[in-house]
Amino acid sequence: MAHLHCDIKSDVMGMYTSLEVILPDYGRMKDVPVIYLLHGLSGNCSDWNRFTAVERYAAPKGVAVIMPEVQRSFYADMALGIDYFSYVREELPQICSRLFGLSLRREKNYIMGLSMGGYGALKCALSAPKRYAGCAAFSAAIEVEQLVTFASGRMARELQAVLGPEGKIPPEADPYALLNRRKGAQLPRFFVTCGEQDALYQENARFLKALEERGADVRFEHWEGDHRWEVWDKSVAMALEEFFPAGKK
Repeated sequence: MAHLHCDIKSDVMGMYTSLEVILPDYGRMKDVPVIYLLHGLSGNCSDWNRFTAVERYAAPKGVAVIMPEVQRSFYADMALGIDYFSYVREELPQICSRLFGLSLRREKNYIMGLSMGGYGALKCALSAPKRYAGCAAFSAAIEVEQLVTFASGRMARELQAVLGPEGKIPPEADPYALLNRRKGAQLPRFFVTCGEQDALYQENARFLKALEERGADVRFEHWEGDHRWEVWDKSVAMALEEFFPAGKK
């Protein structure tokens, strides 16, 4: 595997930004499955490489892993800031196709993330289901309105920058509203995990039920654990096995 740290120019965001990339040593890049792997609120694009064995898990699967940087943006086109969502969903795949020769075909593209990144992955997959074959959300922060209700201090100011002074979640940023526009046949496959002691466990279980009611192909795995890297390391390994089973090409 090749591990790259890239500083790339984003026209959508109007700035240079960082990107961590894992590429397989073999195969034509246009035939390689691509995973967009999203970081959480307190992290950055290096987290997955620093705190998990994602490169080791990806190696036998022959997949490329793209880890973008979005700060504390909730993967939003911010009301008072930068268009991070448009960058991740629209521009980033084009950049990766141009720089690395990676495929834009639906059957080759997957999106995954933890916590805030799980929310971002769900937003991307539900708003553009024809672009992704699969979506994995680990301990996803799905019900952002709960954060708005109880936020104070720095978090309250950050959410105002993301959502605007009124703190309203627009339908295009609400996973439930996005899901209600779709039927099961229109959706990618979903893989959801959460630690049973995680404060976000119940909202992940509620969203699982909503996915099932819409006829989505979804698997939910949960076990003892909190909102921490031990859960997410296991989760990304399981997601890779879910979407790319051993012995299946």
